[in-house]
Formats: sequence, C-alpha cells, structure tokens
Amino acid sequence: MSRYALRPSPGQEALLLGHCGHARFVWNLAVEQGEWWKSTRTTRPTPLSKQLTEARAECEWLRAGPHVVQQQALRDYDQAMTRFFKCFRGEHKHPKRTCGKPSYRKKGMHEGFQIVHFERRHVRRLSRKVGEVFVPKIGWVRFRWSRAVPEGAKSYRVKRDSAGRWWVSFAHVPASVAGPGTGAAVGIDRGVACSAALSDGAMHSCPKPDGTVKRLQRKLARQQKGSKRRARTRQQLARAYAREANRRKDWAEKLSTSVARNFDLIRVEDLKIKNMVKSAKGTVDSPGRNVAAKSGLNREIHRSGWGILGTRLEQKAPGRVEKINPAYTSQRCSACGHVHRKNRQSQALFLCIACGFRCSADVNAARNIRAGHVRRRDKPAGPPAGATAKREYLAA
Repeated sequence: MSRYALRPSPGQEALLLGHCGHARFVWNLAVEQGEWWKSTRTTRPTPLSKQLTEARAECEWLRAGPHVVQQQALRDYDQAMTRFFKCFRGEHKHPKRTCGKPSYRKKGMHEGFQIVHFERRHVRRLSRKVGEVFVPKIGWVRFRWSRAVPEGAKSYRVKRDSAGRWWVSFAHVPASVAGPGTGAAVGIDRGVACSAALSDGAMHSCPKPDGTVKRLQRKLARQQKGSKRRARTRQQLARAYAREANRRKDWAEKLSTSVARNFDLIRVEDLKIKNMVKSAKGTVDSPGRNVAAKSGLNREIHRSGWGILGTRLEQKAPGRVEKINPAYTSQRCSACGHVHRKNRQSQALFLCIACGFRCSADVNAARNIRAGHVRRRDKPAGPPAGATAKREYLAA
C-alpha cells in the first residue's frame, strides 16, 4: 500500500464522512445478520447483496451514496469471515496468525471506505507536490504527491485516522529490495536501551517520545468528562500519538531498507513479542508482582519498534531473513564460544571470564545471532579436585 496525505476541502470532508458512514452502516448490518443466523435455524438468510438493494430502495440517504462503496463494504465483510473460518479450521497460510470474528464498527474510530475498478485516468498530477484523485459522487480531491502513484494499482482506500487526518492508499504489491550479491550476512539484536544493534558494530535507537504525551495525559485526567476542553485535549493527544507512530515507522522504514540493500542474509531473534508484553497484573486471588516495572518495560518494548522492524525486513527481503533462537545469545562469547551468565557484566558491557574478550553486550549478541548456531549452555564436567580449586569453581 502506497499512502498519501489527502487534502479535502471542508465541503469535500463532509461528503467523505458521509461515504464512511454508509460503509460503516452496511458493515454493521452484515455483522448483525451474521450474529442472528445460526446453523440450527430452519430458514436461511437472504443474500447480503439483495438486502443492500432493498435497503437502498427504502432509504433515500443510503441511496444518495455511491453503490460501489457500500458493495465493497459487504465484500470486505465476506473476506473477513473467510479469514476467520480459515483460522478457526487451522487452514490459514500463516499458522500463527489469529483472525478474530468481524465486530461492529464505531463512528469516529473506523472511518474509511474502498473504491475498486481504479484506472489511471482517475488520478492526475497538478504540480510537483500536488495531485488529485477522483472519488465517486464527490469529484476530484487533492492529495500530497510525495511519490509517483504505482502503475499496477487497481483500487484505493480512503481513511481518516484518530488524529483527524485523511489518507488515500493505492493497493499494489511493492517490489522487494535487491541485495548486494556479495553474500554478506548480518545479525540484529533488538533491545530497549538500543533498539537495534548490528553485528558490524552499528547501533540504532528508535526515536523516543518527548514529554508531550505525558503532559497531555495528566491534563486529560484533570478535566471533566464530556466537556469541550476535554474533547480538544483528546484530539491533541491523538495527534501526539500519531506523531510518535510516524517517527517510529520512518525509523523502521529507513533502517530496514538500508539493511536489505547492504546484506544478502539477515538473521534476527525469534522473539515472541506478543507474549513478552503481556500484563503482569494477575487476578484478585493471585495478584502479580512488580506490576509497575513490568508495565514500564512493556511500554518501552512497544516504543522500540521491534515488531515493525522485523515485519518490514521480511517484506523487503523475502527469503533472506532467518529467525534464530535467542537463548544464551547474551551470555555466549562471540570470540571463544564460552557461555556463562557472568560474562554479561552489565546492561551495556560484555566481558568474557574465559578469554577476556571485551565488547558491547548488544553487539556481542548480534554477532552470536549472525553466527546462527548458538548452542545450549555448556555444562561443565564437574568440580575440579581439591578443596581450594573447588571453592574457586563455586565462586566463579
């Protein structure tokens, strides 16, 4: 998907919101129909396309909207139900992916629609930074021409995010990034203090948020619910979150492109991020421990961009990304192979107690990941003979 910033006029924005309302209304009707019908019922439901035709004949405001927007909402619902049943039966092409059952969409949160049968004559360029796209029953709507519109696009989707910004995304399959062809390999260690450490010594940190979000959150907590000032603060908070997400995505896009261009083989840790960021609250009967510290760690993991970096690497370098078991990568010496928990002197320092190798802890882990053959922790044969040697062994 190639996304562009849409710049509608106030009148066009009202019409776009009407299209979003039509698509959301049809989607919610389809969800209600799916919840009503059960396999035990004797009567089968009327096809959704026929129900849409009857609804357009009865409702003048629905008939005023474009039929292609409403029909595509039904197709999106059918596609979502197909993915849900495939995941339920274990037939999805991504076995670890879970697709939930389609649920109701809410005004202000799910604002968007899709236009199919897109042709090149439906988009034109006005100047170096301004273009226009044709939207049914609205006309030409301007957008920021940040890059060329892809040639193979067959549809586009218009969306409004929580910060009030409009976007138009043209659907196409982007080309992968070609490697250098030299056989160079790299290992990437992802962390909190250093978001991504490469085995060649380069260390990259995802842009950290400033104090804007925290300040607005405290301001929002003091305001009265339902007031206009609280609504304005919520809008400012949504924009602050959007800016953070944009900076994080920009960092991941630039780093993933650079890595895909400079290395032929990319090895990353096989991290279960979803399990790592689970809440530690526990239950009333069995409350968790160190909940505040775990919550802070979860926030930092989300802000480090681990997931988006790994996803973009797999998309830009298909077939060239390998996932390595992260066990003992932070305790193994990349120089001699000795594994011991005391090798990791601190969060940033790695000092091997066997050979004296000194290195950044993140870079050492990245080199182990690059090797790709991290073995299990070495088990010593037993304590040496003699009381003095035994005390030294136990102290080590």
